[in-house]
Amino acid sequence: MPVLLLADGSRPSLPAGVSIAEALRAVAPKVEAVAVKVNGQMRDLAWVPPADAEIEPVRKETPEGLDILRHSLSHIMAAAVVRLFPGTKLAIGPAIENGFYYDFDLEHKLTPEDLDRIEAEMTRIVKERAPFQRMELPRAEALRRLDAEGQSYKVELIEGLQDETISFYRSGDFMDLCRGPHLATTADAGAFKLLSVAGAYWRGDEKNPMLQRVYGAGFWTRQALDEHLRWLEEARARDHRHLGKQHALFHLNDLVGPGLVLWMPKGAIIRTELESWIRAELRKLGYQGVYTPHIGRLGLFRTSGHYPYYRESQYPPLIDRECLAKLADENCGCAELSNRLEAGEVEGYLLKPMNCPLHIQIYKAAQRSYRDLPIRLAEFGTVYRYEGSGELNGMVRVRGFTQDDAHLFCAPEQLEGEVEACVALVQSMFRTLGLTQVQMRVSLRDPASDKYVGSAENWARAEQNLRHVVRKLGLDYVEAPGEAAFYGPKIDFIVRDALNRQWQLGTVQVDYNLPERFGLEYIGADNAPHRPVMVHRAPLGSLERFVGILIEHYGAAFPLWLSPEQVRVLPIGEAQTEYAARVTEQLKDAGLRVHLQASNEKIGAKIRQATLDKVPYMAIVGAKEAEKGAVSVRHRKDGDQGVMPVEDFAARMRREIAEKT
Repeated sequence: MPVLLLADGSRPSLPAGVSIAEALRAVAPKVEAVAVKVNGQMRDLAWVPPADAEIEPVRKETPEGLDILRHSLSHIMAAAVVRLFPGTKLAIGPAIENGFYYDFDLEHKLTPEDLDRIEAEMTRIVKERAPFQRMELPRAEALRRLDAEGQSYKVELIEGLQDETISFYRSGDFMDLCRGPHLATTADAGAFKLLSVAGAYWRGDEKNPMLQRVYGAGFWTRQALDEHLRWLEEARARDHRHLGKQHALFHLNDLVGPGLVLWMPKGAIIRTELESWIRAELRKLGYQGVYTPHIGRLGLFRTSGHYPYYRESQYPPLIDRECLAKLADENCGCAELSNRLEAGEVEGYLLKPMNCPLHIQIYKAAQRSYRDLPIRLAEFGTVYRYEGSGELNGMVRVRGFTQDDAHLFCAPEQLEGEVEACVALVQSMFRTLGLTQVQMRVSLRDPASDKYVGSAENWARAEQNLRHVVRKLGLDYVEAPGEAAFYGPKIDFIVRDALNRQWQLGTVQVDYNLPERFGLEYIGADNAPHRPVMVHRAPLGSLERFVGILIEHYGAAFPLWLSPEQVRVLPIGEAQTEYAARVTEQLKDAGLRVHLQASNEKIGAKIRQATLDKVPYMAIVGAKEAEKGAVSVRHRKDGDQGVMPVEDFAARMRREIAEKT
């Protein structure tokens, strides 16, 4: 008989030959399962298990339970769209974090009003209480059926499968290609809300048709949905694209090019402060600053492996004029040129996708001794990646960005100590910036993949080095096979921001492979050549992406040391303008970023504007303050701080800046 595996460790037997739903009602009526795992495989409650099955309930509150709810909601939404817009072609409709989406191909351009109509139709479908029923068809019949219905995207999906039997799910008058499982009926669909519609290329390829993607949120209860909607409102209010424009921090311009960020003066102050802070920390740790060009010969990146391993994420190579002229004389077409570049028969240049091959050449520029090691080379290096236009997102997904990059060259016996120091540096920086919820991920090679360079022995050593470090430091970490860089495993820092979103930020990578590919050496104490090991590390990663995340994390209310404008001087009346100007100069002389607002507005309006502009401090001056040589200090969040001499106020701000509170 089938056996039920319960959380308390008990294993009651279930009646054989009946559906799981019937069996649970008979044996464990208090178990609120939305699906089950049958011998580890997900199944819906209508499944009739084999006699030897071990059955584990999937409860509502689990991630799997929420995925089933949200995937079922995507089917209900697709059914509603097909009812409202006959002839719609269906693509895919997965569950995602906090919700679901479905991609549609239809002539009508969906509007916010259409989302209200679709949502109302979904509510009607829920009330119909239609069961989700699994159907299986032979592959050939499934293809004929979908082809006859004009569902070309579904046909393409089946053609990519090896299965000879294809599963579908029907609910009422709607049927869709699906592996399942689903809820028992549409009536179990919880609480949902359609959020937006966006364009999405079929299979994420710009060469394919543009589809309309409808996003929705789905939860078991109205309360959970309402909490999520409130969170979305907060996220929209903190959107770095909106705040960046509102506070003149950065600009994106189509004439410059998509994904290429223009730092406005205020945003440049934030970046400069971050860079100055990082440089100061690196000097204490013995790093040496370097600069490298934005392009390099294609052969350099062939040796490193970035070309071709990283080719899909790169801009096309740049060809020398002389070479171009010769190719033109030979009537060399695009396809032939691509083949000759691939074969290394044509030389060119590449916008650098990473800085490491150029830092390696700096290491190789001189003979190195074991006494020189470790050598730590650091650069704010700008690199370029070709991201699809549909993937670009303000500052957090761009095509040109600057990394706080460094490469350490050390002896094998020094490696783990260097990695420990890099981990400590990243942790210290995140603490300073108020990013306190950090988890480590040890990203490893997938042995079944061919996207990695180097020997299995090198990979095993590097992975073991990282495990030693995280265990020695007592870090909470998870392992992630398949997430390594193509040349080595790494420690990734997964950070939660103020909205509880996760971002992969800093990284520390161990690399035995590029030193081999470039033939790096140092002379050891035995007077013989030895191979160094490399550490690649970037505490913040892309400055563009990091500042975009910081804008949202702080809601543009930056701490004093990072704020583009640290204090705004506000004269109460025109009579105090001259004194306010002297205060402004005095604060500037103290090294502070100060702005004088000498308009004729009332002081209340000036205070409101400074608060909206997220200025940390206001120095309000009236007749009494002018008489005393003082200012009335107001904080953007904590309000009135009292009257104090200008020198004391300046000293207070300098202390706060130095402490980076």
